[in-house]
This record gives sequence, structure tokens and C-alpha cells, in this order.
Amino acid sequence: MCSHDPSAGLERDRVAGRAASLKVDAQAEGGPRITTPPGQAYPWYARLILALQRRKYGAELEPARLWGRLPRAFVLLTLFNRWIDRHASPIEPGLRALIQVRVSQVNGCAFCVDLNAAAALQRHVATEKLAALERFASSPQFSERERAALAYAVAATDPAKGVDDACFARLRAHFDDQAILELTALVAFQNLSSRFNAALAVPAQGFCSRPK
Repeated sequence: MCSHDPSAGLERDRVAGRAASLKVDAQAEGGPRITTPPGQAYPWYARLILALQRRKYGAELEPARLWGRLPRAFVLLTLFNRWIDRHASPIEPGLRALIQVRVSQVNGCAFCVDLNAAAALQRHVATEKLAALERFASSPQFSERERAALAYAVAATDPAKGVDDACFARLRAHFDDQAILELTALVAFQNLSSRFNAALAVPAQGFCSRPK
């Protein structure tokens, strides 16, 4: 399940309009490789999480329906997500969302890019900044702090890159040890989420519109 906790009552139409230029092309349209029947039986605690999603998003998130079939893991994942996305996090909300989108782009998860891009817009990240995310290293839209965090996230996600001493030193110039630990936990969580969804071909649910 992808992590995302914008303010209650996501305004889909407004967000979609602002995100019309965002590139979200990780997967083709269609259903996931494993489908969950409408009458799937879940334990009460999984049903509660799904009910909260219906209230917040107007629908159950497809990854949640899949994770719900592993109910204990689903609860732990939900708690981990909520802890990472808490108000007291030393990583600012907009940067958290940008990191989640970029990790999801690297892993080819259309669902995660879609949902977390909508979260970024709700957190007042400019559409132009989202559109330039794949070029964060050279784009003037990003601060040095953001570039350091995003470079670390990409290096930790892509085995071909890896985190070297120079990358870590650059990160340390902007974040203390506690913030680095939380940033690493965020990257690890988003890798788990986006790789699960990408492997199962979970499509986007339309939180951000794709360009025509």
C-alpha cells in the first residue's frame, strides 16, 4: 500500500487539473495481476482500515485490498506508514512526498506515482516542480537540501548506483543523524510499497490525470 496522508477529503478534480502535465507512465491501464473479488472476507481490523479509505478517498485503494489478504502484515504496514507520515517528522511533508514519487518512478509503480503526486500537490508542491522531478539534479526548482535527499533516495533504490561516501556526506550537510534514519526508513518503506505494486501491475486510480 502506498503511503499518503493529505488533509481529509481529497479534492480529486482540482488536483487532477493542476497535475495535468505530470508524467505518470510507469504502467499501462488495466487491472492488477491478482484481483480481489468484491466479496473478499477480511478480519474486522482490515475492514476498519478499508472503511477509513472509503471515507477519505471515496474508494478502497487496490493495494490495500491486496495487502488486506495478508491482514497482520497489512496492519503493521499501515502503522509504519502513519508513523513515517506523522506531523512530528523531521522531514518536511512536501519533501516526503517528492521522495515517495521519485522512488516510485524508479521502481515503475504507476499507482504510487499517482497517489503520492496527489499528496505532493495537497502539500503545496508546485506542479512544475513535480514535472521536473526526474531532472531534480539540474533543475532550479529544487534546493540543495532537496537534491541531497532525492539523490540519496535514488541511490538507495537503484542497485546500479548505490549510496557511496560522497552521496552520504552531501546528505549529512543538510540532515542530522535522526533525520537521516527517518529518511532512510521512508525510502525503505516506499521501496517495499512500490515494488509490491509494480510486480503485481497495480494501476493508478486517477488521483492525478495523465497527459493525453
